[in-house]
Amino acid sequence: MTKTMFAAFALTAAVLLAGPASAEKFKATLSGKSEVPPNASTATGTADIDYDPSTKKISWKLTYSGLSGPATAAHFHGPAETGKNAGVAVAIPNAGSSPAEGSATLTDAQAADLEAGKYYVNVHTAANPGGEIRGQVTK
Repeated sequence: MTKTMFAAFALTAAVLLAGPASAEKFKATLSGKSEVPPNASTATGTADIDYDPSTKKISWKLTYSGLSGPATAAHFHGPAETGKNAGVAVAIPNAGSSPAEGSATLTDAQAADLEAGKYYVNVHTAANPGGEIRGQVTK
């Protein structure tokens, strides 16, 4: 009985200590010169991104400053390589103030595009409705 209880305890402890699978870290550094076409904005930003491939959950913290006016929207766009434009893949709600934090669950296709480096983050303003600052998402 003692060996069985010890084995059960050891197994439970191992499961509890293992914790969830580790998230992959991604980042985007945003600037006006990264927009397509580039613009003269001096605004800057970063997006710190965690991605859990087992659940396809993406979580982010988008921080920016120096925009020409209030942010009107922000998104993950893709699939697109650096220097190319693409449609909205995932909206970033509440991007009107910095920092903007949130999460979403990706589809299989979206997850593959993220892993392949085919997403970028874009912050839009009234003066730059196509995007004032942009940064490619990289590991």
